[in-house]
Amino acid sequence: MKITELYQRLLACDLCPLMAKPVVSGRPVMSKVMLIGQAPGIKEPLLMRPFAWTAGKTMFKWFREAWGVEEETFRARAYMAAVCRCYPGKNPKGGDRVPADDEIDKCSHWLKAEFAILRPALILAVGKLAIRQFVEFEKLNEVVGRIVSVEKFSRRVDVVPLPHPSGASTWHRMEPGKTLLRQALTLTARHPAFQETFDHKNFYKESVELMAVGC
Repeated sequence: MKITELYQRLLACDLCPLMAKPVVSGRPVMSKVMLIGQAPGIKEPLLMRPFAWTAGKTMFKWFREAWGVEEETFRARAYMAAVCRCYPGKNPKGGDRVPADDEIDKCSHWLKAEFAILRPALILAVGKLAIRQFVEFEKLNEVVGRIVSVEKFSRRVDVVPLPHPSGASTWHRMEPGKTLLRQALTLTARHPAFQETFDHKNFYKESVELMAVGC
């Protein structure tokens, strides 16, 4: 199956009745780099792309400042997925509803199919829910700032856990979160799949040289 065919099937998914439609997905691009978020927010279905609102602005600012990669370039070259592809709806107690286990399980069918087609080498897992699909942990401090090699869907992949860029979270704006986030983005820039995808084969070497001369 081609990724474009899978993409069309994904957009027509109606397995979870409590999830608000439409399905939100990144572009059907063949890429060895996958970004996996948690679930769309309330604005993403209106704009029909993941990380389309405030959290996305923060995340793409990270990428621009750390790698020199603009939002449009990232969207065109990396495959953007999520644990759940539809907006879960509001939690009566405030905030967005956390997807139920059965909803996560049903949506994992799409992620498994994407793995089979794309054969990714590098996963950027954004937010606790996304990270926990690959790594068990209690606190973000335990996993952010590291690359973790895991077996997923019968494939060995490298996972870079990233904090969620939500404005409601202070973790990525305070220490040790700020330093761990920088470490994670630096490790990502060193990864061969990232360098090939974004034509950054000399990125890390050049950045170190610039730092050495005080630029």
